[in-house]
Amino acid sequence: MIATSWELHSQVETAYLNHPANKNDDEWLEKQRLLLADMALHLLQTSISPEEMKLDRLQDNLHAILTISDRFIPDADLKRATTNLYKIK
Repeated sequence: MIATSWELHSQVETAYLNHPANKNDDEWLEKQRLLLADMALHLLQTSISPEEMKLDRLQDNLHAILTISDRFIPDADLKRATTNLYKIK
């Protein structure tokens, strides 16, 4: 699965980098969907790695996913939810 995820990651990242939209363009959210898919693949790779779970990578993956998803579900206030991700007890 890890090998497949890297192949998918390469395809998604290439599509994102080749997408012509800029922040104020009508197609910006479509480009953000590609970025969300990219971050989801990073989360997959972090979670199924045969190595010990790297909590800092998990935190970064979740932060990116919540931040990007906030644009699609603004009433859920997902960006605010990221404030607790880096609190270490």
